[in-house]
Amino acid sequence: MNLEDEFARYRGELVAHCYRMFGSLHDAEDAVQETYLRAWRGFAEFEQRSSVRTWLYRIATRVCLNALRHSSRRMVPSALGAPGVDPDDLEERALETSWLEPFPDLLLNADPALVVGTRQSLRLAMVAALQHLPPRQRAVLILRDVLAWQASEVAGLLDTTTAAVNSSLQRARAELVRLAPAEDQFSEPDEPVRRALLDRYAKAFEKADLVALEGLLTQDTRWEMPPIPTWFDGRDDVLRLLRAKVMPGDGLRIVVETSANGQPAFAKYVRGRDGVFHAHSIEVLTLTGAGVSSVLAFHRADLFGSFGLPTDRLHRDEGALGPDAPPN
Repeated sequence: MNLEDEFARYRGELVAHCYRMFGSLHDAEDAVQETYLRAWRGFAEFEQRSSVRTWLYRIATRVCLNALRHSSRRMVPSALGAPGVDPDDLEERALETSWLEPFPDLLLNADPALVVGTRQSLRLAMVAALQHLPPRQRAVLILRDVLAWQASEVAGLLDTTTAAVNSSLQRARAELVRLAPAEDQFSEPDEPVRRALLDRYAKAFEKADLVALEGLLTQDTRWEMPPIPTWFDGRDDVLRLLRAKVMPGDGLRIVVETSANGQPAFAKYVRGRDGVFHAHSIEVLTLTGAGVSSVLAFHRADLFGSFGLPTDRLHRDEGALGPDAPPN
């Protein structure tokens, strides 16, 4: 058995597994690295009573649970309080908050079956809801409902009883019913409508065409911008925010399509005084048949590399230009 090939084969799904536990891509990648180190050291004792894949998931889950003993849960702004109303009162002070991060779909090695099979469990709303569960309860739900492990397998991993696993799973499911969107809310429009909606959104944002954007946002749309804790709820308030913060004019922004958490996403660049387009945000969209129902805009230039994107551009097709510059 070539262990390096086995590690490479399962890396993407292991990162996704750890990401569900942490809500953080960077923490997930660190956990997978630690998983592989432990696997290398313990391979001589691996008796192949299970598959390599199951063995790696066991190690990764233990690594995550150990790390979560010393880590706070990842949050989104809407979990911290009521929405804002006045965009001039954006609260930009630093908070002692660990923010949820997006998951680039390219890490799943472009395997369509894997993306489709994990899509619902990786959606931002679902991962955000998972963060409200205690770590062991989170692990039980992921192992049982996402990976389809038997209760006895989970009990063996967590050194507990099957009855305790079943009880924990029941509590976790009940909490998700309260916190997570209903399954029918995950339904996106058919592909031609979806494609047209995304194209219109990108063009409207590049030109700061707020009239066009108004027609694309649902009445109950939500806009969040971690690490900015202030968020906006409802189309009128979101448009008020965009009018105040998005400078009008063509040629000031570049919008590049990507995907995250099984959802459509855009990387937004803003032109600085130096004429260079600098990384501004990764915007993850939730679509419904009525339009864009929410946008989580992660204002972090350091996320662009994980999406295979440069931090700076001269124009749409330009590669990386050099040292990172702060977003404008």
